[in-house]
Amino acid sequence: MNKHRKIFGAMAIGAMLSPLSVLTSCSDWDDHYEYASGGSNPNSLFEEIASHEELSDFSVLLAKTKVFRHHKVTETSYADILSGGQSLTLMAPVNGTFNLDSMLNVLETAQGDSAVEHFFVKNHIIRSPHSAVESRLRSLNGKYVDITPNAIGGSEISEANIQTRNGVMHIMNSPLRYRKTIYETMVLDEDYKEVGTRLASYNEDVFDEDASVSSGNVDGVPVYVDSVIYERNKMMEAIGLLNAEDSVYSACIPTNEGWKKAWNQASKYFNYADDVDKRDSLQRYYTMRALMDDAVFSKTMQSSPEDSIVSVHYNRSTPEYHVFYKPYESTGLLGKAKSTRECSNGIVYVYDEWPFDPTQTYFKKIEQEGEYSWNVTDFTSTKCTMTSFNVVGEGASLVHKGAYMRITPKSTNGTWDVTYKLTDVLSGKYNVHVVTLPKDMFISSATELPVKYKVTINYYGQDGTLQKFDCGDQSSVQGEITDLVVAEGLEFPVCQYGQNTNVTITLTGNAKKTQTKKETSEMYLDYIYLEPVIE
Repeated sequence: MNKHRKIFGAMAIGAMLSPLSVLTSCSDWDDHYEYASGGSNPNSLFEEIASHEELSDFSVLLAKTKVFRHHKVTETSYADILSGGQSLTLMAPVNGTFNLDSMLNVLETAQGDSAVEHFFVKNHIIRSPHSAVESRLRSLNGKYVDITPNAIGGSEISEANIQTRNGVMHIMNSPLRYRKTIYETMVLDEDYKEVGTRLASYNEDVFDEDASVSSGNVDGVPVYVDSVIYERNKMMEAIGLLNAEDSVYSACIPTNEGWKKAWNQASKYFNYADDVDKRDSLQRYYTMRALMDDAVFSKTMQSSPEDSIVSVHYNRSTPEYHVFYKPYESTGLLGKAKSTRECSNGIVYVYDEWPFDPTQTYFKKIEQEGEYSWNVTDFTSTKCTMTSFNVVGEGASLVHKGAYMRITPKSTNGTWDVTYKLTDVLSGKYNVHVVTLPKDMFISSATELPVKYKVTINYYGQDGTLQKFDCGDQSSVQGEITDLVVAEGLEFPVCQYGQNTNVTITLTGNAKKTQTKKETSEMYLDYIYLEPVIE
């Protein structure tokens, strides 16, 4: 994320930083910019507004609206700004086209200057002077404005190209419509306030020491004559910059009741142990990620959107996830939306219910490959050897990921223990599977015997203490690839997602030495997986 990107907060709407608000006074403004329009009119932009009776309401509003900086109102008004030295383009709406009294009432509130400044005043000002010719520019609040000889931002021009000593003014028959971003739509519209409030809670102010102007140290503490503070939102940095005007996104958002229902379901899977630091914050963060990671789509990522679309978290190494086929058909992800909302940087697709399947988004199948020796946390090297093999040729398609691990006891049917870690297990129920391969699949002359082994699953309880679940004795099917459910509907009480601790599974070869002709401890381990159980 561009480190100076400005993001609205739900409580401090409109408190975006801009070059306008970095300067602390009108004299600072004049020193920073030179008069550049070169016009013969001696009036400033504000003086020109004041000379037009039909713009008296706008003149009053500009004089009353103060520049908002660092979430605080300053002494500088927009009358001061428009009387100063920077060259600007001003779109001035005539009297009766907006509710002046309502805006003046808003200015009396704690965040009123911020709101009126961003949503209205800055929406009518463009950096540098521009005549009414075909162009696309950005207003001071970051919104793109389309300009034609007859209209600006869709509003009709009453009188164009009035030159002043510090810019150009266009008189408008109506105000320019403020077009909300996807983020602003979620934060400000009542229908989506549940998701919007959650998303806005991740806004934070960040002090930019490098961009700030220091005046030295006082008692060893740095003092700054001009502090630069910008806002960031770590959640949007993860799921997509939904407030960026220069991006085009689609977002799939349920209305309030659907969001609450989905939140209550998902949050149960992110229940962390009592001894985990900031467990409640982790639960909120990963629940939000669970519901939003697949809900955002960037236009630049779609190669064939009529056939399929991929969310921003698409990864070629896991093509089974983050892909949605035939999205615009009536049963497709986007086609089944009940309505859409056009935003300045994309489209919101609206649903009554969260439109995804948990097993395809956050409650996924967890796999551990037998050949991945780096995920073996412990094994009895004095009792067995572990050798990984890649499978080529005809049999490769039958083996998961085309490889397996051979675990061979060092004595005939001797016992051994091998422990694998299972990462990112959620606090939910899983069927635990162990998949083994027959020996004669690789050694045609081998005498095929069933593999006898035990399984123990090691996990953590709510209080953070280690628990063990004994799955008991297991036996593969002679001469076949065997997928055994060693534990059905096993409930893991706490979430390990993003933790250094992991659920582990211990396999113990335990063929009886007296049964060497009927069973074996030698195992050809394909993979282990946890299958989610939705209740």
